[in-house]
Amino acid sequence: MITSIKNPLVKQIRKLHRTKGRREQNLLLLEGTHLLQTACQANCSLVTLCFTEQWQVRYPQLWTIASKKAQRIELVTTEVLQSMTTTVKPDGVVATMVSLKQPESVITNFQLGLILERLQDPGNLGTIIRTAVATEVNGIWLTDDSVEVDNPKVLRSSAGAWFDVPMIVSFDLSTVIRNYQQTGVQVIATLPTATQPYWEIDFTKPSLIVLGNEGAGLSQKLVTLADKIVNIPLGKKVESLNVAIACAVLLYEGKRQRVNSQRSSMLN
Repeated sequence: MITSIKNPLVKQIRKLHRTKGRREQNLLLLEGTHLLQTACQANCSLVTLCFTEQWQVRYPQLWTIASKKAQRIELVTTEVLQSMTTTVKPDGVVATMVSLKQPESVITNFQLGLILERLQDPGNLGTIIRTAVATEVNGIWLTDDSVEVDNPKVLRSSAGAWFDVPMIVSFDLSTVIRNYQQTGVQVIATLPTATQPYWEIDFTKPSLIVLGNEGAGLSQKLVTLADKIVNIPLGKKVESLNVAIACAVLLYEGKRQRVNSQRSSMLN
């Protein structure tokens, strides 16, 4: 059992809290039972599995599965476990795994995709990922100056959905957009000054939804590339929506339209 927070493994895992440490070790930090369970369901190989005695007793089946996937297994004290995590009240387990390679930059035959420009809040990105999986988004593209997709809070906020959608970091989203437009994909941007409400868009067509920075919104460069510019009507006392909420509104409208279209096709 590891009982000291000065243990070399503990120090190594703590470095994964920061971007530099994750890059140097090429590892992801998985915090908590749900994230570990999802990683196991995705058949990911673990590098290290650290857990408290209480957690092992509470989750014997998951412990058995995860321990078979891990190269190194360590029982640790509650104090040591807490020092390894970024959460205030960890539930007794952390693991590390090798960073997954980014998918190919082109996703073909997709129905709905997301473009995220300079998104900064890891909680927002995690929530967007979770909503994207719930609404069956086929891929997410981010600018290279967005929050890192392997940020531990992004993984936690996604509630395990992180493993279920391709995420591509791009140095040139303009080219990505133009390439998909050439294949008939419509690009939809949101602006508060737009006059067309989002529900008037035909989301049964292959679509890319473009969302911008939490404070500054979309750059004019990407707005100019959009085929459709829409707004989300708000009450007079509200100036704007959180980007993750705005994303959910658009994605669920897209899902609603696609489901209705499928039902109509079956009836006909």
